[in-house]
Amino acid sequence: MGDIESNGEAYNGHKVMEVLRPPYKSSASAFGDTVKETFFPDDPFRQFRHQTAATKFVLAMRYMFPVLDWGAKYKFADLRADLVSGLTIASLSIPQGIAYAKLANLPPIYGLYSTFLPPLLYAIMGSSRDLAIGPSAILSLVLGTMLRQEADPVKEPELHLRLALTATFFTGVIQAGLGVFRLGFLIDFLSHATIVGFVSGVAVIICLQQLKGILGLPHFTTKSDIISVLHAVFEHPQQWNWRTIVIGVCFVTLCLVTKYIGTRNRKYFWLSAGAPMTTVVVTTFCTYITHAEKHGVSIVGHLKKGLNPISTHKLFLTGPYVLAAVKIAVVVAAIGLMEAIAIGRTFASMKGYDIDGNKEMIAFGVMNTCSACMSCYATTGAVSRSAVNFNAGCRTAFSNIVMSFVIMVTLLVLMPLFHYTPNVTLAAIIFAAVIGLIDPCTAYEIFKVDKIDFLACIAGFLGVIFISIQMGLVIAVTISLARLILQMTRPHTSLLGQIPGTNVFRNKKQYPGTMKTDGILVIRIDAGIYFSNANYIRERVFRWIADEEEANGKSGQSSIRYVIIDLTPVMNIDTSGIHGFENIQRILKSRGVQLAFANPGSGVFEKLHKSKFMESLGQQWMFLTVSGAVQVCSSLLAMENKGLAE
Repeated sequence: MGDIESNGEAYNGHKVMEVLRPPYKSSASAFGDTVKETFFPDDPFRQFRHQTAATKFVLAMRYMFPVLDWGAKYKFADLRADLVSGLTIASLSIPQGIAYAKLANLPPIYGLYSTFLPPLLYAIMGSSRDLAIGPSAILSLVLGTMLRQEADPVKEPELHLRLALTATFFTGVIQAGLGVFRLGFLIDFLSHATIVGFVSGVAVIICLQQLKGILGLPHFTTKSDIISVLHAVFEHPQQWNWRTIVIGVCFVTLCLVTKYIGTRNRKYFWLSAGAPMTTVVVTTFCTYITHAEKHGVSIVGHLKKGLNPISTHKLFLTGPYVLAAVKIAVVVAAIGLMEAIAIGRTFASMKGYDIDGNKEMIAFGVMNTCSACMSCYATTGAVSRSAVNFNAGCRTAFSNIVMSFVIMVTLLVLMPLFHYTPNVTLAAIIFAAVIGLIDPCTAYEIFKVDKIDFLACIAGFLGVIFISIQMGLVIAVTISLARLILQMTRPHTSLLGQIPGTNVFRNKKQYPGTMKTDGILVIRIDAGIYFSNANYIRERVFRWIADEEEANGKSGQSSIRYVIIDLTPVMNIDTSGIHGFENIQRILKSRGVQLAFANPGSGVFEKLHKSKFMESLGQQWMFLTVSGAVQVCSSLLAMENKGLAE
């Protein structure tokens, strides 16, 4: 065995190249590199290198306040596009703001407050050109549902409002903290399948809850599960108001038809964008001239004029309600970021620019923290308004400023006009806005591709509609994490064979025509090796050996003499993994079988050296390629067989 050359010299006609140890790095330096890659993979400080102090300051200000960047390059053509977009989303935001506030069990005026200030703050600090900021249906329902568990909005409206503002404040603190400490990767634990199931479930609940307004029911359940909602709907059918039902069905149909037309043909986006405001104007006028409120049609009522009042005195910063507000804020912060960043990145990819997720978190955090002090509840990048903003051709975040200006005029001048707006109109607007979030087609695609992902999707959906919004999210995330843990503890391994006529080795199951070399077993481990999977990998290696020995016994081939482990996919290993390799080597050695490795990564190779495992194994049994290892082992095996024959 000592005849193997490891310095690049020829052995029996084969060139054997030495696997080189990576350049020395101290443990502190290696740890620093790991931390940098974990928290700063986008290298955000690259732009500051080799710059003067003044330039660094300017770049830092542009990084923190993107308005300074795009504002300096603003053109008249941008202004025209942003004006059209801003006016368009304003016409959609006014009725939606009033409607979504009711979803959160808050006075309608707070929906408009939350549509005025947050977009201004985001336009200064946000990096997305397309997000339209304001209340969203999902966030409003989640906030309202969780708040109702702490305070009854009917019996304790002031406490309910203060908790909403406090939860919004801590939502901003959490979001900003995630961005500052670059913990945005935590949001990635909400997988695509989880989001699809959760959002669809919430959309179903929102649609069902609008039956209260569409049917004109005076009383309704405070619970959000589908059983309680349907029971409340059909418990007293005699209370259904036919006038309200007619209004609701007509305008839900109008909103859905215009939405369908706008979706099928982008140049008609203004139809779907203008339908909600048209609905509000028509129904408000009809209610006013017919006095429908005297015939059982519920109306919004008085909305006071004026801009956002200061609300710092309403925040619970001490006392027994702080913990409840923080608990609500954790869920709201995660869902708000999930919704906004997913939408923002989607539109950014269409226009060819990038969004810094951590910077977006800081922007949303500052926005919600400041807004909570000015009578706003939690806001994010809303799906429907952002889609309209994108389709309207917005160029920059100035469209949000235009929208805020229109909302400001509405708050100062136009509020009395909404007095006679029927609540059924708001229910119709919400119903039409969220029904498109129910996505059975995507769920079916997930089912075809990955059954475990589909399990997480359907579990989240069923958890939301049958238990609660929080539990639906918890169940879906738990299944996704369980799947991740299972993959980590049971990584894939495969038996490799050589593709005829090449030096390429591939999985024998995927390529049945591959050849195996008599007396040599090549195994690939397709994951990092850690304490959680080291024992499984050891057991799986010996199972591969046992299976091969059994197959060789039946076919009359010789037994295994060399086991080569391909480390190409193994990016990292811990001490438990090294200990597992030591066990494998010791057991194989006792059986007269030689262990060899192929293509270890620099991190793995360095740890094997530091642990003294390489001294035990021998540097000569570490190869650059699987083919090189097989060639050398084949030659040695041939020499052994020749010696035995002689």
